Amino acid sequence: MSKDEILASDLYYEDVPVGQTVSTSTHEITTTDIAAFCNLTRDHHPLHTDAAFAQRKGFSGVIAHGLYGLALMEGLKTELALYDNSSIASLGWQDVKFVKPVIAGDTVHVRFTFVDKRPTSKPGRGIVNESLELINQRGEVVISATHTSLLSCRGN
Repeated sequence: MSKDEILASDLYYEDVPVGQTVSTSTHEITTTDIAAFCNLTRDHHPLHTDAAFAQRKGFSGVIAHGLYGLALMEGLKTELALYDNSSIASLGWQDVKFVKPVIAGDTVHVRFTFVDKRPTSKPGRGIVNESLELINQRGEVVISATHTSLLSCRGN
């Protein structure tokens, strides 16, 4: 399901449909993407840069950094524009699990569920927890995590 099939407008705290699951568009992981992340983070480990090395370690090609996959999860979710006007802050990622490698050439998407929400002690704000999975073209979960967001209420 896409965001348009489920949610017609920007979500504020009170609009978040607890229990609803949403899927993002797909993204193909390329060696260029991985190399750019290497340069950005200064992590040039040969698992991410040398296909022959990665193959000797049991992978079919260079693998993406786990943190690249995690960042991509947020980016794919952001493309849905669910919180464009309501987001105040990301409060953190919990229970992050790098379940399977993300290999150059994989095509991934995010499936996430709004798990729960609660108001904060400061009026006009609320906290939302989402359970997310990065899923490859074979339907395998490659990364799972929980994300906590601070959102404004409508009219704030």
